[in-house]
Amino acid sequence: MELFWREHRLGLRLILVTDDGKEEGAGSIRKTPRGYDATALAFGYDPGRAQKEIPTLEEAKAFVESFRAWDLFTGGEVLEVEPEIHPIT
Repeated sequence: MELFWREHRLGLRLILVTDDGKEEGAGSIRKTPRGYDATALAFGYDPGRAQKEIPTLEEAKAFVESFRAWDLFTGGEVLEVEPEIHPIT
């Protein structure tokens, strides 16, 4: 399995590639004039998994990654987010 950030036209997306090659979104970050808006994947309504106006990209990435949303797909398998941001595909 792979876990990485990918560029998106509005910002970044956290992508999990499962063993069977399926891509799942685990979170996203969007650049705004006031900072960054970040959202971690949740099944159902969970307003705590979204935050607006985060001052830096690194803080926004840390916010999304802190929820470990990929555990919803991996069953708790230990994964590290790749340090390199992948380009838009």
